[in-house]
Parts: sequence; C-alpha cells; structure tokens
Amino acid sequence: MGGYEIVNVTPENLSRYDLFCQKSKAKNAGYEQKASWFKERYKEGLRLKLLLADEGKGELVSRGFVEYVPAERGWRGVKAPGYILIHCIWVVGRHKKKGYGSKLLQACFRDARKAGAKGVAVVASKGNWLPCPSFFARHDFEAVATSPPAFVLMAKKFGRAPDPSFLAGWDEKLAKCGEGLTILRAAQCPYVEDAANNVAAAAAELGIPTKVVELASAGDVREQAVTPHGVFNVVYDGRVFSYYYLLKKEALEKFKERGA
Repeated sequence: MGGYEIVNVTPENLSRYDLFCQKSKAKNAGYEQKASWFKERYKEGLRLKLLLADEGKGELVSRGFVEYVPAERGWRGVKAPGYILIHCIWVVGRHKKKGYGSKLLQACFRDARKAGAKGVAVVASKGNWLPCPSFFARHDFEAVATSPPAFVLMAKKFGRAPDPSFLAGWDEKLAKCGEGLTILRAAQCPYVEDAANNVAAAAAELGIPTKVVELASAGDVREQAVTPHGVFNVVYDGRVFSYYYLLKKEALEKFKERGA
C-alpha cells in the first residue's frame, strides 16, 4: 500500500475535495443534485470519507470513499434503530485489493463506536452497483435478512443488539405504481440522473407512458421505494424492472423481453 490519506468531506471543504462519483462531471445535473443533497444530509449526521491515494502525480487523488448515516435517517429500505447504515463504499482502479476498502470501513467503525452505535449495517447485492456481501463477510458482518431479487442485509454488531431488518410491504408499494412505467428516484446517487434518463428515453421510444416520483426525504424512501435499494427503483406494469444502472440499449432489450 502506497501513500494515502482518508479525509472527512464537509460542506465547508467540498470545493477542495469531491463526492467521488461523477467528480469529473461536477457541472452535470446528477453531481449538482448530489452536492445539494449532501449539504442538507450532513446536518442530519451523514458522513462521507474520501480515500486520497498517491499515483506519483505530486498530489494525492481521490480513488475511493465510504458514505454512511444514522440508520434512522438512512436512504435504504431498512429498519435498524441505533445502527450506522452504510450507503456506499467503493475503491477503484489499481487501488482495489490493496486494503483501502478495509481502511475506509475501519474509519466508519471508529465513528460508529464513538457515537455509541449498536453496530453497522449495509444493503449488499451481487452483479450490480451495490457493494458485494463477501467484502463485508470478511470483516465479521453477518447476513441477517434477504429480500428479492438479490438483496442481503449485512450487520456487524458491537455487542448484543437486535438484528436490523428490511422493511416490508413491497407488494403493496408496487401495486400503487399502477400500469406503465414508474421511476422512483432520489439525489443520493449522482448516477441516478443518467440511469433514470436512459430508461425514460427507452420507454419514450416504445410509446410507454412514464411517470417520475422524486423521493425527497428518507421518509419518502421508506414509504414509497419498492426495493431495499431505495433511491432508484423502476417499476413496469406493477413489477420491478430495475434498481441499477441500465444503458438505453439495455433498457430497450429488457422492455422487449417483457413484451413491450
């Protein structure tokens, strides 16, 4: 492991650092929405730690991050009172598999213990943009719940505490979306802007009526999201269509598989 630093990003130093995802497109709508969202959520206890790594360029550059929040204010379909909830953790490029992810996780643990949390929880999955369960299992997280189609709730307890759980009522929330295409989206992830636009463009090409539901608060996520991922859900004719990034071409193929 080369030289590195982990810094706390705050509303005050955001212009000096970045929010990692889509940092090269800081003037795009997705990044700007995330920046505004971050500044408001920071007041609620959201924290983002940025990994700065040495690549021989004379200065450290951001190559990973972890974002987490008290679970009561989390933007995932999770019930975990007293826990810290990780939204995202990511290390990219040649810095993967060098222990940086563990360093970010340990920084989260220190904050959680300092806050007197019962433990740390995270929504994990495989083959999409959520973090993988195996990474957390290596750090003594346990799988405490599952939810279709591929979600696992992982928890690391700091003592004896009740297991966190996924919210319920997914079928009822799906039914409320009705026919056609419904995109439920929030600003927590800067990629959601492009992801939503890609699906909407594919639907428009096929003449599928579309409505967009903006999830403006953690309460909106808990009450309206149709999967545990929470901040990006696509529903087509009462069934989950996607909860992860699709190119327009991929969305078109998926619509056609559904008989559109």
